[in-house]
Amino acid sequence: MIEWYKKVVFDNYANFSGRARRSEYWYYTLATIIISMLLGLVDFVCNLTIGLNPGMGITRAIYSLLVFIPGLAVMVRRLHDVGKSGWFFFIIFIPLAGVIWLLIVLCTEGDSGPNAYGPDPKNEFDEINEIGKVEF
Repeated sequence: MIEWYKKVVFDNYANFSGRARRSEYWYYTLATIIISMLLGLVDFVCNLTIGLNPGMGITRAIYSLLVFIPGLAVMVRRLHDVGKSGWFFFIIFIPLAGVIWLLIVLCTEGDSGPNAYGPDPKNEFDEINEIGKVEF
């Protein structure tokens, strides 16, 4: 799980091109939720809350700002994996139906083989199939 998190945050911080596997997206999301909950606990214990909202503290707010861009980027790459444009993210603004549709798409298996957004991320060793082929 931590490898996927590091891949999203450090290797692909603002990379909106290409494709992301389901495991990359969901492990990153799980790690972000766990880290956010732990930082919320630290904020509560250390009384570092912001304003009247006891659920949001200073460290949790800073963390949320730091992972906003990589979270958006991995979601766009996940949409690319199922053959959708990253602009489909904005369907979330349609009440209820948009959220449900986006959740279904994020859980759907990606296109097998290359699509308009890049090669299949599950087939990392695709170049092995190209050995011995001659292009003219």
